[in-house]
Amino acid sequence: MPNLLAMSFEGSVTPAFDLHCLEPGRTPPDGWGIACYPGGEPAALVLKEAGPAHGSPSSALVSAWERLESSIFVVHIRTAVWGAITEANTQPFQRAWGRRDWVIAHSGSLERKLEPGPLFEPVGSTDTEQILCDLLARVADRGYRCIGDVSAQLLVSWFQELNVRGGLTTALADGEDLVVYADRRGNGEAWVCELLPPHGEMAFGDKDLTVDLTRRGIHSRKGILVSSEPLDRRKGASGAWKKLTPGHLLVVRQGAVRADVGLEPAESRPTVAVPPVRAAPAVATLPVATQPPPFVQRARPVHSTARAEVRRYEVLHRTVYRYRETVERSAHVLRLFPAHDRLQTVHSSRLEISVEGQHREFEDVFGNRVRRLMLDTPFTELSIAAHSDVEVLDVDPLDFRPARVRVTIPLVWMPWQRQILQPFLLPPELPESELIELNEYAMSFARRNDYELLDALLDLNATMFSEYRYEQGTTSHATSPFDVYTTRRGVCQDFANLFICLARLLGVPARYVCGYIFTGETPEHARMAEESHAWVQVYLPEVGWKGFDPTNGKLTQSDHVRVAVGRNYIDATPTSGTLYVGGAGESLSVEVKMERVRR
Repeated sequence: MPNLLAMSFEGSVTPAFDLHCLEPGRTPPDGWGIACYPGGEPAALVLKEAGPAHGSPSSALVSAWERLESSIFVVHIRTAVWGAITEANTQPFQRAWGRRDWVIAHSGSLERKLEPGPLFEPVGSTDTEQILCDLLARVADRGYRCIGDVSAQLLVSWFQELNVRGGLTTALADGEDLVVYADRRGNGEAWVCELLPPHGEMAFGDKDLTVDLTRRGIHSRKGILVSSEPLDRRKGASGAWKKLTPGHLLVVRQGAVRADVGLEPAESRPTVAVPPVRAAPAVATLPVATQPPPFVQRARPVHSTARAEVRRYEVLHRTVYRYRETVERSAHVLRLFPAHDRLQTVHSSRLEISVEGQHREFEDVFGNRVRRLMLDTPFTELSIAAHSDVEVLDVDPLDFRPARVRVTIPLVWMPWQRQILQPFLLPPELPESELIELNEYAMSFARRNDYELLDALLDLNATMFSEYRYEQGTTSHATSPFDVYTTRRGVCQDFANLFICLARLLGVPARYVCGYIFTGETPEHARMAEESHAWVQVYLPEVGWKGFDPTNGKLTQSDHVRVAVGRNYIDATPTSGTLYVGGAGESLSVEVKMERVRR
């Protein structure tokens, strides 16, 4: 049986725990316990039982009690080594410090007792409670208030000092972060599994314990599981279990690994400014049965802050409508002229339209240059070709940190600012239950990044790039942000809509952008080169509108050409129209060619 299980999710989940070890005919453990933080509060709820009997009412409670809703869970099943079989000696243990409850569970046994300090003393006689008191004394001595205040390097050094005394595979939580340490001598293993949505049914366990994440409904959330033994998949897809390298320490928040440090500082794995990768297969020098693949942190891909070069492009955007029946009269709205401002210079832009008619140009309320066509000439084919020569000057998007700028969530807007930005602050009209879940998902990025605005937005951008699949033909214009969130797939328009929805739920103004992206000069990089592209701009206080491209996991620089912006796709769509007479059997073809002009 796994005597230690710790879980962290992005947002709250409500799992059901079935303790099969308490069923009739089984040998019950010396104790069991579950700790969590209901409602995201810093106060822990700890349910535990020493010397449980078969059919224990408490075990039935954890299988059905809906109050066990949390983003962090720590589970322990005890085989007594230190101390009598009493509640005082049953894990997990908790102590209050820094206006929050700290919880610990431990797999292994120390060989020498730790002497208590004057501030924290154990109630029982177990080595695990002594470890918690020792760690909290170290935290208090340095004036720290939470795990987030302690560097991962310092944390691992503390655990290594304690590890000299005996087995020390440990899970420590404070309601915000979960710390897991794997004993450096292998005296108690730690296995890590990453769960990535979308989830259907999801349950895992062994003959003594089953954890069902779907029995009471599941949110589309990712999570990190750590167990003293790999658990079997009971139903639904599950990630692979990988062994945490002995002597390594993980810091996990909201279902994402924030730090992974080992025996030496050189072994630390940074969490920023690295390319997106998934766990690589281990190079086996021993049979698989004796050398499992190690856990490798899946890096959070954050866009490099290096300056780009100014680029100039010639763009051809050709749209052709064909009809089985003749169109007698129609009206069309075209947004095909690239934006001209301080970050983008339009040297020339013209339209070629195959059907004669009346037209006029104007600037809409979003500042887009628009041409409206009224066609009275009958046609069965309408070709619209936009030729543009554009120079993009947006080379350093992260060079925008003026003094005194408000960079933490929630943002504070003056009344007149909020009035002007209101169209870009309203989330789409969705059922309340869907907005509540999307809001919880959005807040997980804020919590994971200490409510720092830019870090939260970069994390959101990187997460959508690495965890959402680009699949054409799976969505339509009617696909909602919630649909994209639950299925984790779509195209650039869908990812932009979801990013906008989440940003607005965080109180950050966001708008839809339609334009072009230069994907390179070789065919293998041309996934979106032959069609228009969509991304997002968010308004940062005292900075302005800055572009995020979740489809490609980057900030927009000189490879993105902006054409139109708006609240959503409808405000910025390149071509739209109304057929008044005729026009049955429509077909559409779009061609975009983007060539770089070398100076």
